[in-house]
Amino acid sequence: MLLQLERYQREWQELEEEFQQLQETHKVYRQKLEELNNLQAACSSSIRKQKRKLKDLKYSLQRCKYKSSPEESDLVQRINTQIKDRQNVFFDMEAYLPKRNGFAYKDEYEKFKLYLTIILLLGAVACRFILHYRVTDEVFNFLLVWYYCTLTIRESILISNGSRIKGWWVSHHYVSTFLSGVMLTWPDGLMYQMFRNQFLAFSIFQSCVQFLQYYYQSGCLYRLRALGKRNHLDLTVEGFQSWMWRGLTFLLPFLFFGHFWQLYNAITLFELSRHTECKEWQVFVLALTFLLLFLGNFLTTLKVVHTKLQKNKDEMKKL
Repeated sequence: MLLQLERYQREWQELEEEFQQLQETHKVYRQKLEELNNLQAACSSSIRKQKRKLKDLKYSLQRCKYKSSPEESDLVQRINTQIKDRQNVFFDMEAYLPKRNGFAYKDEYEKFKLYLTIILLLGAVACRFILHYRVTDEVFNFLLVWYYCTLTIRESILISNGSRIKGWWVSHHYVSTFLSGVMLTWPDGLMYQMFRNQFLAFSIFQSCVQFLQYYYQSGCLYRLRALGKRNHLDLTVEGFQSWMWRGLTFLLPFLFFGHFWQLYNAITLFELSRHTECKEWQVFVLALTFLLLFLGNFLTTLKVVHTKLQKNKDEMKKL
């Protein structure tokens, strides 16, 4: 018994020594954490101050521009360009400052897109080849509405946290939400059955392309972030952007094929709307929506490709 107590006492002494060391380590940690918090607060405050002053300066320059000579206008233009570059630097700085758990939320967003894309792919395959029931179609369309609604909400949060997604690719999900909602309200009938298989086949193709885009875009983003060329809050998108050019151009034929399939859907629905048996308003509205998606997707992708080719051409001339 005495030997056991002595052993317990030695164990307690060892724990006491480790505890003392832990206290010292924790003390140093708290000091470093306080220093880090102070540095983060100082950086955030300085960035906000600089942004405010740059905004005022830009406004003042804009007013001077209309009253200046050609030489002065060139100077104003150069300063405005430098202000824009400085704003981009601030954007990158803010990416390394704590901001409402933006990074973790971005990862959750990407996982959500991946998992739902797989579920939608399986659902479209099941409805097209196995489950030929209206109720299963309704479930599938409801899932599409919920998916796009959730994406728009999550993207709004990420944009407020610093994600650079903008332009058509923001509007794209709103239009897709509306289209899915109209599909959900389309009653069963001759017109619906005439378009059903085409829509499900399109959904299968679109999910496959989105699956490919996720993996190749996420890999490209990872490399660019490691090189410091992209922001850590940048997202994968349904379309094509300039940063995807190297190594991802093989996606372009699939994207353009998908765009023209949307045009084909619009043409089919316009023809159905002229059918003598057509009485549903959804047919014409869906035709317009698919046409809008085609124009937005096709023109935006075409613009990105043209801009990138022009930039490459200018760089070759400089060499």
